[in-house]
Amino acid sequence: MGEPTTVREATIALLRHHRMTTIFGNPGSTELPMFRDLPDDFRYVLGLQESVVVSMADGYAQATRRAAVVNLHSAIGVGHAMGSIFTAYRNRTPLVVTAGQQARELLAGEPYLFSEDPAALPRPYVKWSREPARAEDVPGAIARAYHVAMSPPRGPVLVSIPVDDWDRPAEHVPPRRVSQVVRAAEAEVAELGAALAGARRPAFVVGALVDQELAFADTVRLAEMHQARVWAAPMSSRCSFPESHPLFAGFLPPARSGLRDCLDGCDLVVVLGAPVFTYRLPGEGRYLPDGARLWQLTDDPQQAAWTPVGTSLVTSIAPAVAELLAYPPASPRPAPPRRARPAPVRAGGAITVELLMQTLHRLRPPGSIIVEEAPSSRPVMCEYLPNDAPESFFTCASGGLGLGLPSAVGMLLGRPDRRVIAVIGDGSMMYGIQALWSAARIDNAPMTVVVVNNGGYATVRHFAQLLGMDKPVGADLPGLDFSGLARAQGCRGARVSGADDLPAMLGEALASEVPYVLDVVVA
Repeated sequence: MGEPTTVREATIALLRHHRMTTIFGNPGSTELPMFRDLPDDFRYVLGLQESVVVSMADGYAQATRRAAVVNLHSAIGVGHAMGSIFTAYRNRTPLVVTAGQQARELLAGEPYLFSEDPAALPRPYVKWSREPARAEDVPGAIARAYHVAMSPPRGPVLVSIPVDDWDRPAEHVPPRRVSQVVRAAEAEVAELGAALAGARRPAFVVGALVDQELAFADTVRLAEMHQARVWAAPMSSRCSFPESHPLFAGFLPPARSGLRDCLDGCDLVVVLGAPVFTYRLPGEGRYLPDGARLWQLTDDPQQAAWTPVGTSLVTSIAPAVAELLAYPPASPRPAPPRRARPAPVRAGGAITVELLMQTLHRLRPPGSIIVEEAPSSRPVMCEYLPNDAPESFFTCASGGLGLGLPSAVGMLLGRPDRRVIAVIGDGSMMYGIQALWSAARIDNAPMTVVVVNNGGYATVRHFAQLLGMDKPVGADLPGLDFSGLARAQGCRGARVSGADDLPAMLGEALASEVPYVLDVVVA
């Protein structure tokens, strides 16, 4: 048994042991006792709305590669945060979410500010949730939550804690370690290695897990050894292969027929750390070209179970890719044809999205991180703003808006040594604009926000055209002053609409040591 203490002291010791000393929150009355006499080695990051709080924690956890702590206010705070919790679940971001609950003695009735079923509220978009039966069980529940969040596949968890638990007696939780690596059987990896060695024209499809597991460099070596074309998985949220590399073939579309056409001619498709496949548009027919076999490597047994074709190995990606390097091709293969690159854009009077991305690529500081949430501009970004390094690009895996700007703030807190560049659509900006207030209160904050301002929800306009709608409702966003909103919250802000002015103003924004919002009006 551990040494007697309080729930709060045992929890603080546990969080310190796991290096979770940065807490993201928006406090309410049912959470305040958690923070009584908060130790000096802990940092509380205040967000002005719960969805922003969770998204900041998401960016921080991805940047630091360890679980982040989020504190939310009872049912209403969890409700505000659900969109961001959903995105964290799709991002596979490890978050330990604590939510306040009313005092235990009041829970026999329906008191003010209580959560009626706190464990059920965030499901199915948390890996595990619980309100401990007794106050003394709270530290153990948080310990379990941490290990569940960090175990593959990673994701958010939630513990609901009554307000009067924090000062109750408890015992320290003994430190323990849980392995976070899943390994496929050696014979299974050997079978895939033999298939790769004997393939005529193999192809790799890489997903976010390659970057998350730091398997980027070994994946490049594996592709080069086999002279295999490499595709980014549909809707992948991270860069898992250098996009300027001769073997990089491009980004698979989220539609069955187009994806099948891209892989035509391959006899072996190896999917690393991605679903098979993420679709956005309905389709019919085969999943793969004729004659192609598929192998999938994933650490998610549920994902492996719904994969419709081929063989799935449930394994962590990094050790499996390292093992596959022991199986070179049976005979040398010729290099596949290189991907065609777009012609350079010539500057005109107005700023196009192509010109903006090309200019950002040219001026981007070495080692910088791109956080993107400009859905309608993403295809152009893929062509004109290639990412070539691990942990250099992050976007939303859920398809929902609201992650980008606050996630960039969390990324900055986690990696203050790198320039963070948030490329955010004008519609997306308004989902998390409060994050600028938090950014302005960070010392030494090299963060640049580039607003792609096309005056509305361009993706909605695009889908309206596909549906034959001439006048889509709710697609226009006139009258938003992003530079003014930035200055009002303590950041720098400017607006640019002419192509001749873009390089100088973008360069100034990229050199700023305080958060700088550049509102770019695009044609």
